Amino acid sequence: MTWVFWALLSALFAAATALLAKVGVSGVDSNLATAIRTTVILIFTWGIAISLEKHNVIMDIGRRSWVFLILSGMCTGLSWLCYFRALQIGPASSVAPVDKLSVVLVILGAWLFLGEHLTPLKIGGASLITIGAVIIAFA
Repeated sequence: MTWVFWALLSALFAAATALLAKVGVSGVDSNLATAIRTTVILIFTWGIAISLEKHNVIMDIGRRSWVFLILSGMCTGLSWLCYFRALQIGPASSVAPVDKLSVVLVILGAWLFLGEHLTPLKIGGASLITIGAVIIAFA
């Protein structure tokens, strides 16, 4: 299975996440809702890692990887807290497209910090994503 398959599956689950969270966060503090969601994810992902016996090599992970995985986890938590608050006070059909502006930020960040190529097609695509997100969110 290619990265495209997994990316499309990710998009499907992300869409389900937004719809389910919008209903679930109704009448619940957004921070508490995020904590509940995170607990489920924690149990679920550790269950997968343990059942596939991937946890045995945890001591082999290098310091640099630990630092970046911890920072990534902190950013994920902050993103989720903000996302759930946005879902609580805004329509899911507007919140989700604005959240997906992260795609544009990843393209820029990958170019600036990871040395990935910024081609005219990527610039055009990122521009279309930005325009589309703004139109969908505020129309």
